[in-house]
Amino acid sequence: MTTVDTASAAYLDARLSVDERVADLLGRMTLPEKVGQMMQFDAREELEHIVLERHAGSILHTSPEKVLRAAELTSQTRLRIPLLVAEDCIHGHSFWEGATIFPTQLGMAASWDADLIASVAKATAAEVAATGIHWTFSPVLCIARDLRWGRVGETFGEDPFLIGELASAMVRGYQGDGLDDPDAILATAKHFAGYSETQGGRDASEADISRRKLRSWFLPPFERVAREGCRTFMLGYQTTDGVPITVNDWLLSDVLRGEWGYTGTLITDWDNVGRMVWEQKVQPDYASAAAAAVKAGNDMVMTTPGFFAGALEAVERGMLAEADIDQAVSRILSLKFRFGLFENPRLPDRERIATIIAQGAHADLNLEVARRSLVLLRNDGTLPLASTTRRIAVVGPLADDAQTQLGDWAGSSGQVDWMPDGHPRAQITTVLDGLRELSGGTVEHARGAGILDLTDDPAGVFPDGQPRPPIVAPQEPDAAEIAEAVALAERSDVVVAVVGDRIELVGEGRSTATLDLIGGQRALLDALAATGTPLVVVLMASKPLILPESVREASVVWVANPGMQGGRAIAELLLGEIEPAGRLPISFARHAGQQPTYYNQIRGQHGDRYADLTQQPAFAFGDGLSYTTVEYGDAEVLTPVVSAGETVRARVTLRNTGERPAHEIVQVYVRDTVTSVSWADKELKTYRHVDLAAGASATVEIDLPASDCTIVDAAGRRIVEPGEFELLIGPSSRDEVLRAVSFEIR
Repeated sequence: MTTVDTASAAYLDARLSVDERVADLLGRMTLPEKVGQMMQFDAREELEHIVLERHAGSILHTSPEKVLRAAELTSQTRLRIPLLVAEDCIHGHSFWEGATIFPTQLGMAASWDADLIASVAKATAAEVAATGIHWTFSPVLCIARDLRWGRVGETFGEDPFLIGELASAMVRGYQGDGLDDPDAILATAKHFAGYSETQGGRDASEADISRRKLRSWFLPPFERVAREGCRTFMLGYQTTDGVPITVNDWLLSDVLRGEWGYTGTLITDWDNVGRMVWEQKVQPDYASAAAAAVKAGNDMVMTTPGFFAGALEAVERGMLAEADIDQAVSRILSLKFRFGLFENPRLPDRERIATIIAQGAHADLNLEVARRSLVLLRNDGTLPLASTTRRIAVVGPLADDAQTQLGDWAGSSGQVDWMPDGHPRAQITTVLDGLRELSGGTVEHARGAGILDLTDDPAGVFPDGQPRPPIVAPQEPDAAEIAEAVALAERSDVVVAVVGDRIELVGEGRSTATLDLIGGQRALLDALAATGTPLVVVLMASKPLILPESVREASVVWVANPGMQGGRAIAELLLGEIEPAGRLPISFARHAGQQPTYYNQIRGQHGDRYADLTQQPAFAFGDGLSYTTVEYGDAEVLTPVVSAGETVRARVTLRNTGERPAHEIVQVYVRDTVTSVSWADKELKTYRHVDLAAGASATVEIDLPASDCTIVDAAGRRIVEPGEFELLIGPSSRDEVLRAVSFEIR
């Protein structure tokens, strides 16, 4: 193969503008080379075939050795176009052995702290960039609507405003000081859009969602990061109104690239193009699917090997113009030029790997994030544990399960095959580890229950050859294990029971029909509660789960999947070395049949309960206790009448009435009292973090642009309607704890 003379190739001249370089390179490329640039391949396949025969534009699932080999192969190609190297670095460098693994997104969201999350993303980017990877498929901007959905733990929860705040921070952290920053990586906003509006919690099902509903709730977080410069967007798997997102021209062309003026790069999710043929069956063959995907504005096609031949056939048959391919390839090449990959392909750096991966500062940050992710949901007075507590029983199948503590997209969670044992055990502190290290008393452990066994799915592999997840078989309660745990509880001063879900119940294709604890865990809690020994339930769960009635009065701490330092943070919380500071980013149901339970539901229904069950959640969005009490005085509005261009100002005084310090998150909701179309009863609009010493008071000033008090009207336009509003200020979304003041927008 003849390569280009570097002395005469304009696209290799860094003095030229990006547009000039793209135009020159595009003019030199053959059609197969263009189609190859649009393809992202799984690097676990044969690299020679991917790079030399298919002219790959990008690879994912790789290692430094493969990155270097791929770069070597790229240097042998005619045009020497560098690869974009991608990986699912979701809450840390997920599949790099020994990298810093932070709490999952839902856990981080419990901090309600955008600056903290930006720091997590920045630390992750530094570790990722050192290993020669340029691109992470994070953050997730999906709204958690149905708790049965397997990917709830990947989200920032149920509120569009909070999602926008935290996702924007994560994008800033990943992309650093710009594409010239050697520690920056490309962020991806996913899954665009409405993917989480599932049917019955089933993953990637039809999203029964109107365009107005998309504009009302699902699009605002994406619009924010699009306008703020998130470099790439990933498309969801699902269809909406019968149209796969991959070919949804209204969403991709009219809204994203049109209204929002987005100029970044679009990538499909795994085999979206192929799924239109073999799963959704809306395209007859790969040529038709490729033509539809390119015309809709897709740039990079993730792991659809049939796209290569399909796109070439589509052009040959006149179904697709080469000019359409040129548009996509131009955007890919532009990204590579702006990222500086032609001058510096950003290959793995052994020295940086040795000094940056899991450095002490990152471990310290990880511990702080874990501390802030913990949510005290109920306290019967057992917490913090008294200094006289000498014997602690640590019980439950997750008390010493290091890999489960990390959550999905981490080491041995199933997405890759090169880390079967997960991350190094020495880097992970479990709850048992933490209490043994910090308590100063006697700490004993009994598993008490199993959770599940696995059986192969008799359906075998998916039509595209991907393996189906194994089927979960809940384990029956084990009488001997429960008896051992009960005996331990009876000779202890307190029981810490660590229960929840395991990775086999979490993630893509792993939605659950139930929200109850699986296996012998319910029977274990029933037996522990019956002993009368003070009981603390640590719910280590990827999403809100339902605890049995036997522990309805026990102390409960929800810890999501708290990452490598989670066990230490939990021990510190239980022992009173730190203060509870987390607040729920998502509501907890009392029963799976109660779905949905999110707080900002549309007004209007017959009655306010089920015939057999309240509609109130077990724990509501924004809930979270302290080891003290914070009283809210009456709120005061300082601007009773404003125009849409002015600012609503209010204030409220807080007083810490206890003997310990508090970190309070003052939440501010807006209720539009009468709307021209149905709308949510209240919406989070801003919040403030306030630290209060024991006995201290503070006056919190609230400034809210009236332009934020919007609805989406019947025509799909986001507007501010004049009229009466209420500002609702308090520690949670629950009406009974909110202080209301009225104001008017004229």
